[in-house]
Amino acid sequence: MINGSLNAPRRERELDQLASGEQVDLVVVGGGVTGAGIALDAAARGLSVALIESHDLGFGTSRWSSKLVHGGLRYLAKGDLALAHESAVERGILMTRTAPHLTRALPQLFPMYAKTSRGQQAFIMAGLRAGDGLRRAARTPSSVLPPPRTIPVAEALALSPGLSRTGLRGALLAYDGALIDDARLVVTLARTAASFGAKILTRVEALELDGEHVRARDTLTGATLDISARRVLNAAGVWAGELVDSVRLRPSLGSHLVLAPGTVRVGETSVNIPVPGERNRFVFLLPQPDGRVYLGLTDEPLDGPLPSVPSVPESDVDFLLEVASTVLARQLTRADVAGSYAGLRPLVAGPDGRSADLSRKHAVLTSSNGVLTIVGGKLTTYRKMAQDAVDAALEASGLHAGPSRTTRLPLLGAAPRVRLSTVDAPARLIAKYGTEAPRVAALGEVDKELGRPLHAGTEITAAEVVWAVRHEGALDVEDVLERRTRLSLIAADAAAAEPRVRELVAKSLTGLT
Repeated sequence: MINGSLNAPRRERELDQLASGEQVDLVVVGGGVTGAGIALDAAARGLSVALIESHDLGFGTSRWSSKLVHGGLRYLAKGDLALAHESAVERGILMTRTAPHLTRALPQLFPMYAKTSRGQQAFIMAGLRAGDGLRRAARTPSSVLPPPRTIPVAEALALSPGLSRTGLRGALLAYDGALIDDARLVVTLARTAASFGAKILTRVEALELDGEHVRARDTLTGATLDISARRVLNAAGVWAGELVDSVRLRPSLGSHLVLAPGTVRVGETSVNIPVPGERNRFVFLLPQPDGRVYLGLTDEPLDGPLPSVPSVPESDVDFLLEVASTVLARQLTRADVAGSYAGLRPLVAGPDGRSADLSRKHAVLTSSNGVLTIVGGKLTTYRKMAQDAVDAALEASGLHAGPSRTTRLPLLGAAPRVRLSTVDAPARLIAKYGTEAPRVAALGEVDKELGRPLHAGTEITAAEVVWAVRHEGALDVEDVLERRTRLSLIAADAAAAEPRVRELVAKSLTGLT
């Protein structure tokens, strides 16, 4: 295996190789979870791969998710058993084999109030039991995701003290998967692909594509280059249609609000709140390991030009606060919102109707000039999407490689949960870096200044910034604040950390040259 570290010198070296005429088997355009997954799948089969991304790893939709690893319950409710089963299988693969260190079981509370009809309660529990059937069919052990059950009022309030007590008559408790951080999954996938020899090149913008060539520009220097490949794969997500005219997508906007630690008392349990007038739609209060709580989400079609970084509409803010407040002891207001984010889902265009009704199935499309485009899907099933895309590329190009290996290929830092519990490092670091956590911690032990938090309001240390630059491909301050640490989700946190991060990034980049 090759070193899985991504950094500026490696980027420059590998970019020079491509600019000098080196041909690769596959060029992947797009550095989100699907593109990074494709790079890993292909490189692990022994193919030579170059991934180019115009911004940073996880810059687009992949970092704006609810951080959930869904088991397919929503698709089961729509009658799509195949998609629900696929989602449950992929959730199990992530949580038990490929990324136990980046995933966790998330308790989900469905509070039942006097206004909740017995029929509605029975409907929700039937769905949860069906979801547990998917979990068993996917062979995910109950020690990872326990089965659902009904709990009394006292237990519901112990798990989520911020619930309104008025009319509360108990709750349903279920479990689903969650990511420690979606952007970290993307970075880890890319680093694992790099360890198999894939060239992972950020700040490289695709200008023109055909089936065997990419005209690209290094946005750091302005230099252009032609990249030659046996096949080109377009994994640009919601922006795929801007590279291939024949691709037709129906973007959907999903908004989330970020509540600062202590704003709403939900403990470590998410709260699922039914949307009034909807039979199978919920708003979620999602507690994060750092104490923040994400409140989401919406699902509305987006018309017009695609923004590189979407914003949350004011109407979504009001909607989310209003629905969440229906089960809380106090009304949430705009003063409780510390930050917000929105992501664009690359849904395959279908008949007119709500974006919530469009299928989350993925598809591999072939354009007239030979470019393969992977569209649709969702974060949980990125691995299957990547496998299908590489299979299609092999068929289209005549390349020969073995079957996909990624169902049992651990990502960097992965280990069984029992082993992770014995890693000699702080639990917070183990949750982010897995078995690599001692190496991150060691930076702060060698240099005590690096072991200190970036500012008084965070546990994130200077060592994590240095690690991001040396090993995770961070090239500037924004990469660190936005995607390696997620401090920018709350503007005040980012502002407090920015001076120290800027100093550390500059020193780390200098030290690499």
